[in-house]
Amino acid sequence: MKFVAHQVLVTFSLIYLTAQMNLPAGFAADAPVEKRMTIARVIYEGGGDWYSNPSSLPNLLAAIRKHTGLAVDEREVQISLKSPELFNYPYLYLNGHGNIKFDEEEVARLRKYLDEGGFLHADDNYGMDKSFRREMKKVFPETDFVELPFDFPIYHTVFDFPQGLPKVHEHDGGPPKGLGIFSRGKLVVFYSLNTDLGDGWEDAEVHHDPEPIRQQALKMGVNIFLYALTRE
Repeated sequence: MKFVAHQVLVTFSLIYLTAQMNLPAGFAADAPVEKRMTIARVIYEGGGDWYSNPSSLPNLLAAIRKHTGLAVDEREVQISLKSPELFNYPYLYLNGHGNIKFDEEEVARLRKYLDEGGFLHADDNYGMDKSFRREMKKVFPETDFVELPFDFPIYHTVFDFPQGLPKVHEHDGGPPKGLGIFSRGKLVVFYSLNTDLGDGWEDAEVHHDPEPIRQQALKMGVNIFLYALTRE
């Protein structure tokens, strides 16, 4: 299957930036646009709450529309790694507080998805770190997570984050970390740890985070989404 190029008009303030979005081999070229232009939340087994933060992704999608002009859908999709529609969605999101478990088929499917150009953003809600690292080691046994430097493009795609990820919730204290897995020279997994971006994306009355923190979390989410779709 061939790479499929999609022109995206990215708008912020009065500046218009044209970016080339490439859907890699394996992604369905004939999928409806609204299916490609949204966030796909990963459904997983193991007992963890993959469904947590229900207002977070609709709010993030609204921020993406507001700050970039991209015609993303208003709602997320929820998808299993075994779904035949997996390759319709170049952006996956995974979060939760508890145990994550991938079976052999899911491990193979996720590896194929990422090797062929898909992107996974995993966001630790506090409690999934041990199991997520364990399962990702099954997907990429030959590599480990690396901490991304603050000058990495994901922190500067639309909004500038010179100190990396914003801190949303304290949890165990210490600085937030942006970790990555690379495949064939390309960042394919971004893991936001010790920050809880998803809580910052939720409706204001859910966690009562200060509005400046919520906006920083949403802007970082915009950066991650735009980075994923415009990577070389």
